[in-house]
Amino acid sequence: MSGCGTGSCGCGSTDSSVAAAPASTLTRTQAAAYEALVATMDDAPQQATLAPQVGAMGGMGSVTAEMARVNGVALNAPHELLDEEALRQRACTELLRQAAQQAGLLSADDVPGVEGAISTEASNAIEQLLELELPIPDPSEEACRRYHDAHPAAHAQGERAQLRHVLFAVTPGVDVKQLRLRAEAMLIDLRCADDGGAKFAEAAAQWSNCPSGQQGGDLGWLTRADCAPEFAREVFGSAEIGVLARLVHSRFGLHVVEVVARDPGQQPSFEEVRQAIALTLRQQAWVNALRQYLQLLAGAAVVEGVALDAADSPLVQ
Repeated sequence: MSGCGTGSCGCGSTDSSVAAAPASTLTRTQAAAYEALVATMDDAPQQATLAPQVGAMGGMGSVTAEMARVNGVALNAPHELLDEEALRQRACTELLRQAAQQAGLLSADDVPGVEGAISTEASNAIEQLLELELPIPDPSEEACRRYHDAHPAAHAQGERAQLRHVLFAVTPGVDVKQLRLRAEAMLIDLRCADDGGAKFAEAAAQWSNCPSGQQGGDLGWLTRADCAPEFAREVFGSAEIGVLARLVHSRFGLHVVEVVARDPGQQPSFEEVRQAIALTLRQQAWVNALRQYLQLLAGAAVVEGVALDAADSPLVQ
């Protein structure tokens, strides 16, 4: 493998566990809640979906938030610096905590902790709540085969990609909206370039916040395991070559990514990956169900100081 060698940009590290560590520390609830929120906010251009955990976000442009509340429960301390997505995710965590109380799974005496933290009892109660509210059936054989046919490279063994990137790091105090506009403008410019890659190398050297910028953004050959999960999802399992059509969002920032070459590796048979595909489909269904459940909770709650995607009907789909 290669990469920038720092493990600080999501694109690869001298130890693949470095880049992937934040995701591995998530509970099932936190990881799925994050995915659900990402999907809900995909169409919001001012947001960068970078946060790796629920209720303890950082890394995006910080603002002094107004006091936000869910059914009268404060989500932030006075003058606490929070970005909009952190506030949204605190609100969703609080919606789930209160729903667990209403279901009798959590003591009415339980209250949120400092900086959005929740108690162990609340976390366990939320898990129980979601087990009850979001029963997900096993996917059918037909659904698994359709997925396998539509995503032939999704479970390739030994798949590699030779990559270059320009990282726009999201750091405290940065204007995320302006940063994204700059990154999108560069993406369009580089996709239109027809100079054998010279312009990409120049852009990386001048603008990238990754050490690889000094090598024209070159990351060498990487595998899924070398990358942060959210970075790998956008890069692998595809045959696309060249500058990718959209920005890649990771916990470290916004990436303009060029795939220089691909090695598809070995394509396993359906029987070999049947269980992995079933797990993928269950996870997708669970995340979609959680997103809809959060929308219903938000629609029934009094939410102040934070914008949430709410629904007032159980017929969300």
